[in-house]
Amino acid sequence: MPAARAFNWEPSERWVRGSRDGVTVVDTRGPLLVWEPEHPVPRYAFPAADVRTDLLRKVKRPPPGRHEGATTYYDLVIGGLTVPNAAWRYPRLPDHIAFAWFRHPEVVLDHWYEEDEEIFVHPRDPYRRVDALPSSRHVVVEIGGRTVAETRSPVLLFETGLPTRYYIPPADVRADLLEATATRTRCPYKGVASYWSLRDGDADVPADVAWAYPEPIPAAAAIKDHVAFCNEAVGLVVDGVKQYRPITLFRPDLAG
Repeated sequence: MPAARAFNWEPSERWVRGSRDGVTVVDTRGPLLVWEPEHPVPRYAFPAADVRTDLLRKVKRPPPGRHEGATTYYDLVIGGLTVPNAAWRYPRLPDHIAFAWFRHPEVVLDHWYEEDEEIFVHPRDPYRRVDALPSSRHVVVEIGGRTVAETRSPVLLFETGLPTRYYIPPADVRADLLEATATRTRCPYKGVASYWSLRDGDADVPADVAWAYPEPIPAAAAIKDHVAFCNEAVGLVVDGVKQYRPITLFRPDLAG
């Protein structure tokens, strides 16, 4: 497993492709997985020979202090579109090119594939497990003193480095207390999530407090249509034991 707070890379045998507006920009069977210090997920770096470098234009004034001392940056120029600082070369990997993706302010490549499966947000980390396990635990979710969900047939989702998420069958959720929002998020391990907020708009409860995956990827099929609540923002009681409210990468605004 890569050492924390250090720059690491290792070869991957996955066939990886990335495209923008229907144009394939990278197509390789020999990518590197790269971990930057303090960056929570891996990136891909690609052999330059497998990248459409004719679509890249070297940046004259590269942004300082990013990506492990990288000084060579490229804009992506495709059709009439220019995406600034879309790619770069790491000094320790000069023959490879990495593309911006996770948490970049602009879309760089709009479709990514590992083998023939589309992936979202960032490359899957080979050192992270995501297990969705049906359970008979007694789970109660409370918001503002009201029980909004209670079940004895949850699916527990265990994801390395994150708190356990409790996915509850829709029949065991007080849907009348929730209203759907337009929020959608993507997860490389689960798929595309839809969200709900508390219907009465309690000021102490953040928006998008619950979510579900209507069409999860096959590896997470057990959570299909089940509803999870933000551990960081609700009262959660499991087998009679009140759970603590964690602080996570996804909701750092909420106190533990």
